[in-house]
Amino acid sequence: MKKWVVTAKGADFNKIAKDFGISPYLARIIVNRGASTNEEIDMFLNADVNKMHDPRLLPNIEEAVSVIADAIEAQVPIRVVGDYDIDGVCASYILKKGLEEAGAVVDVRLPERIKDGYGINENMINEANDDGIELLITCDNGIAAAKEIGLATSLGMSVVVTDHHEVPYEETDGNRKYIVPYADAVVDPKLPDSKYPFDGICGAMVAYKLIFCLYMFSTVGEFVRNKEVLLEEFLSFAAFATVGDIMELRDENRIAVKRGLEILRRTSNVGMKALIEATAIKPDTISAYHIGFILGPCINATGRLETADAALELFFEEDHDTALRKAQELVRINESRKNMTQAFTNKAIQLVSSDYADDRVLVVYMPECHESLAGIVAGRLREAFYKPSIVLTDDAEGNIKGSGRSIEAYSMYDELSKVKDLFTKFGGHKMAAGLSMPAGCADKLRERLNEACTLEDDDLVEKVRIDIPLPLSYVDAAFVKELDRLEPYGVANPRPMFAQKDVPIKDMTVMGKNRNVLKLMLEASDRSGNPRIMEAVYFGDAAEAYNRLSGQKTVSVLYQPEFNDFNGRRSIRLVVKDYM
Repeated sequence: MKKWVVTAKGADFNKIAKDFGISPYLARIIVNRGASTNEEIDMFLNADVNKMHDPRLLPNIEEAVSVIADAIEAQVPIRVVGDYDIDGVCASYILKKGLEEAGAVVDVRLPERIKDGYGINENMINEANDDGIELLITCDNGIAAAKEIGLATSLGMSVVVTDHHEVPYEETDGNRKYIVPYADAVVDPKLPDSKYPFDGICGAMVAYKLIFCLYMFSTVGEFVRNKEVLLEEFLSFAAFATVGDIMELRDENRIAVKRGLEILRRTSNVGMKALIEATAIKPDTISAYHIGFILGPCINATGRLETADAALELFFEEDHDTALRKAQELVRINESRKNMTQAFTNKAIQLVSSDYADDRVLVVYMPECHESLAGIVAGRLREAFYKPSIVLTDDAEGNIKGSGRSIEAYSMYDELSKVKDLFTKFGGHKMAAGLSMPAGCADKLRERLNEACTLEDDDLVEKVRIDIPLPLSYVDAAFVKELDRLEPYGVANPRPMFAQKDVPIKDMTVMGKNRNVLKLMLEASDRSGNPRIMEAVYFGDAAEAYNRLSGQKTVSVLYQPEFNDFNGRRSIRLVVKDYM
């Protein structure tokens, strides 16, 4: 069961509505999203790129620009070390192309998930040294690699770390000592002394801001042709990664994604255009949904089942036919990934239901699960049981690797820090983490996490947040159209949720090829009080819903209104997300 909770943030909604030319309902939803001052509301509504934060506020970014500019002028070899997910691939693209256009001698090394593991490692550093690399730049990794960065500097290489992950720490008597790599510059908005106004940006956004500073505030930038056009393209890739890496769509992330989507719809990047074509998306309709659920997974799939090099190469491809073949291969790999994921998800749910149903923290060991899928399966477990979930599997050396996904009341990074003696390596943040540990430790991890767990029963009930308890009489075309101003939707800015109790049911029908849609005809009225019938649809177990509601004359619904275009006619329908 889910718990319905009304978000009740207070403000003078009528004044906000008057000041910004919107309805009080839209004002309330925006305040619910965390915008309270006029400046924040204006940033939310208007998404002006010029109001993104000054990149020079990022810690140590000017030092990083100086190191990179010197390397470019001296023509020393530079290597970008990225990551194998969408954020790492996009960050690597931004840095490599951005540096190339500035005249750098630069290449990229992406780790292989199974061979190398996450982030930069000693083998990659020795490899760089053997290749004569003089400057290493990390992106979307490096903050947790103090030992490895130390090796690089001891070999005489300069190092610039760009990352967005949490800074590792050691805690003694409640005091935290942060472990920051000793590099020429460490650029991470989460550094303890950071004065950057918003630390929720992704690795590709940090990379974009670094190139922005290099182009706009260093002598190197004077020699870059078409730098404004390039920066627009890099912003679209940073926006692509922001959605794909599941960053919160608030503050400047919202601005970046809103502007980035506009750029993506007319992108000149041949590889990106090919990926859009291969997934049969109409370019002018691209939304955050398409990035999060169609385009982005194709990029992530290569790093999961093969190597992320294929995705990076796609973005550098300049021939359309070649790019299309590469994009189609990414789509094929993603289909394979989806099938494998579903099979392992089914098995994990079965294991939890039979063996671990009473655990508050789910730790499932499936040695045969492809290690790259562990995080996705953990996310599916969290959705199914609404509990913190960790999926463990064997790596190529016979040790254990795992990925976790958490719930609102459980900081996974902090809880794993309490049992870090079990791990050879771990990292992450509040809602997700990755770990490595010796063989034979799966049961110990499960036992210790559950022994230390302080989650209460109420923490394990998923809360569905209602923006406004809103009678159906207020739902008209003008209202639904105004909701478009809230896009793009995503984490921290979900599609708004409304509710009404005791709505009379006039008719119900189970529909769909798989009979998985319940169509409801609900009795309502317009704003003048005139009676009308509104169509509503519920996607899910339609038969169960029909049986539950067949004896009821009314239903309480959580709903989201939308336009329904059918046979050239537009009407309003309600998508029912929950009912009772």
